[in-house]
Amino acid sequence: MKSFLSSQEEENLRNQHRKEKNRKRADRVKAVLLSNKGWTYKSIAEALFLDEETVSTHVSDYKSKNKLTNHSGGSLSKLALSKINEAGLINYLHDNTYMTVGSIIDYVKETYDVKYTKSGMTDWLHRNGFSYKKPQGEPSKASKSAQEEFKKAYQQLKEELGNNDVILFGDAVHPTMATKITGGWIKKGHRKTIQTTASRTRMNIFGVIDLHSMNIITKKYDTINSDAMCSFLTDMKSELNDKSNIHLILDQGPYNKSVQTLKKAKELGINIHLLPTYSPNLNPIERLWKVANKHVRNNVFFKSAKDFKERMSEFFDQTWGEIKLETKTTINDNFQVLKSAI
Repeated sequence: MKSFLSSQEEENLRNQHRKEKNRKRADRVKAVLLSNKGWTYKSIAEALFLDEETVSTHVSDYKSKNKLTNHSGGSLSKLALSKINEAGLINYLHDNTYMTVGSIIDYVKETYDVKYTKSGMTDWLHRNGFSYKKPQGEPSKASKSAQEEFKKAYQQLKEELGNNDVILFGDAVHPTMATKITGGWIKKGHRKTIQTTASRTRMNIFGVIDLHSMNIITKKYDTINSDAMCSFLTDMKSELNDKSNIHLILDQGPYNKSVQTLKKAKELGINIHLLPTYSPNLNPIERLWKVANKHVRNNVFFKSAKDFKERMSEFFDQTWGEIKLETKTTINDNFQVLKSAI
């Protein structure tokens, strides 16, 4: 078979093949190059694990239409966006999240009068750095300035801390017995199932963490309210009777700043500092709860409420002491400031 590629065309195709990440487009390029070398369609089909008709189509498409894509339309230059419009679409999609490729196709058609196929637009999105994933949630009323002010005040508090002083971060958590399904490594081609329960049995735990020692204090209550907070503060003060000054950082939950709670804290000599509203990112103990879920609840079926409660208690009473120093890289005060999502 007579060669049909110029030396420059052959070199360009070889370079394209080296950079090509799409396996099907790479097969098209190889089919064209091998046909140019005189290989029969049958030999090419056997080498690439394709059928002869597919190889014939690949070579014919390139000869007649210079086509190396696996779809018609969409990515062809005569239907493609201009560089200016491409830049505009990239910026628009950065600020506006669409759930389907079809919706983006409709927007492009209406705005730029360019029609893409679904596969063509999907390729365009991948080429321009887009992937399909869940956006991260951010509190809609988070104040960046308030968070920055807290960080400065917290840093000053750390610098002025005496040898017998302590800073604690506190929060409540309400783990349930309901099975918490999360991702995990599963062999390809296999479907793994986990027995589940929708039980509403839960625990109400209030805890604090000292980032310096990574020690925690946790207590269980029937309900977390102002009475529970006063009880916790009393027990905490007793456990930390060697500390001259106790600084307790809490979110602005109603029982954290109630008259009853603040009065009890003052009686005990505990200094309560309230975080800015909508700022869970500034409370490291939130990450402690995630570690607890990882060790106890994720992908675990509890046979009974007793089993669930014992496993949770064991984590805080025993397991944490064994792993606490390993968690310093994730549970710390390297705060990330969240901007308002509005």
